[in-house]
Amino acid sequence: MSSSIISNEQHQQKMQRRKEVQEKRLAEKNKEKGLIIVNTGNGKGKTTAALGMVMRSLGHGYQVAIVQFIKGAWEPAEKAVLGKWSEQLKFHAMGEGFTWETQDRERDMEKAMAAWKQGLDYILNPDYRLVLLDEVNIALKLGYLDVNTVIRGLEQKPPESHVILTGRGAPTELIAIADLVTEMSLIKHPFREQGIKAQPGIEF
Repeated sequence: MSSSIISNEQHQQKMQRRKEVQEKRLAEKNKEKGLIIVNTGNGKGKTTAALGMVMRSLGHGYQVAIVQFIKGAWEPAEKAVLGKWSEQLKFHAMGEGFTWETQDRERDMEKAMAAWKQGLDYILNPDYRLVLLDEVNIALKLGYLDVNTVIRGLEQKPPESHVILTGRGAPTELIAIADLVTEMSLIKHPFREQGIKAQPGIEF
């Protein structure tokens, strides 16, 4: 018999010790604060994870706003689903696609600035507990927005409000001031590995 196998009694004692450690740790963590959250990286799932937080906030009855940079021309399926919470949720898809699609950098910059101004209105409004700035990191990476302008806006948010900023290539300055940063790593993707195109319900 393997020496790694433990008795039920030993397992119970081990779990009891772990429970005590966890309870002590939780008791020490008693602060509340509105968070700046960044989902970045080359892997899939940045917006999806953010939308999970949107759903949680809606479930708690909070007011939520989503402003989509870049993606607006797609009229994403999420907009249709989340439209059922119209009393709690404001959804703005304000981009017109990526630069290689629009081929008009000046217009792209105007759209990004308009989306930022709309997002900032919600960020400064204490009625909105959660604001999602979807793909804003791409706008920052491409130089459509100034990172310092965005950081100054985030610094003015109400103490209890949360802001999520998604998109690959989040600038280091943004990561430095964020409270929670998650990097999605690309391990394998069907588009690259198998030539499988974007599919409804998965990518959009």
